[in-house]
Amino acid sequence: MSFTVPPAPPARPNRCQLFGPGSRPELFEKMASSAADVINLDLEDSVAPDDKDAARRNVVAAINDIDWGSKTLSVRINGLDTAYWYRDVVDLLEQTSGRLDLIMIPKAGVAGDIYAVDALVSAAEAASGKEKRLGFEAIIETAAGLAHVEEIAAASPRMQSLHLGPADYAAYMGMQTTHIGGTQSNYYMLSPNEGEGERQTHYADPWHYPHVAIVAACRTHGLLPVDGPFGDFSDPDGFKAQALRAATLGCVGKWAIHPSQIALSNEVFTPSEAAVSEARAIIAAMEQAKKDGKGAVTYKGKLIDIASIKQAEVIVRQAEMIAG
Repeated sequence: MSFTVPPAPPARPNRCQLFGPGSRPELFEKMASSAADVINLDLEDSVAPDDKDAARRNVVAAINDIDWGSKTLSVRINGLDTAYWYRDVVDLLEQTSGRLDLIMIPKAGVAGDIYAVDALVSAAEAASGKEKRLGFEAIIETAAGLAHVEEIAAASPRMQSLHLGPADYAAYMGMQTTHIGGTQSNYYMLSPNEGEGERQTHYADPWHYPHVAIVAACRTHGLLPVDGPFGDFSDPDGFKAQALRAATLGCVGKWAIHPSQIALSNEVFTPSEAAVSEARAIIAAMEQAKKDGKGAVTYKGKLIDIASIKQAEVIVRQAEMIAG
């Protein structure tokens, strides 16, 4: 362990983030009653330019009037290269009652982007007398964002999470795909050509590197790493496969762009009873090993040691936080 201990991430469930356009207020009550941990009301890509002002008014009214229960409530503002984002921030701060928890910053490219929003939010909070400090989320969805992911993660004490935005990321990287997340048909390898039998196709994960970079930056700076959208909501198996890969790499949750994806996301990012029981058994075995003066012990034919305890504790803490 380094002498510099990373800070702990926010202690809240973030298994599923359900998105809804600010221009569709008829969806808001259903979102509030859903099983998603986090609700994101969107002012950016899902809202047409002519609808931006109306969507902003809808979102302000929804924050004030709808009972969001214990959910974490976030609004995705417009990009910093647009004429909309400053009014998004000012109206959200000046016209809402304090129920809003987070602002999501799209297409974050450098630490200065986070600083710019932080400066405006801080001024608006001071001017409106807000006692509650808004937290920030940021989406890594450009080449610059990935190149500067660690400085973005460290850019403000308001930062709570980083997210992968695969659609814009693919466009900025010049990837030859129009799919949003998931396996890509041309991203594969063939088994060696050894002259006998049919060669096997092996599909790889084109999102592996950005996931790892985001997770590493988040774990270094005490943020929550979250996987972004899977565009084909008619393909639950594909969504679950993508979510499982993201969870295996360390992500704590995933976006839902359709209600059918909520249960799938919650299932993947909630440790199973079997996994929790196994983790508790490993911890108990190591506790007994310590009493016996051992640094490692054999459990079910496998060697477990201090590192095994750390892995098991992650699962147990996650299950206890969700249950709480």
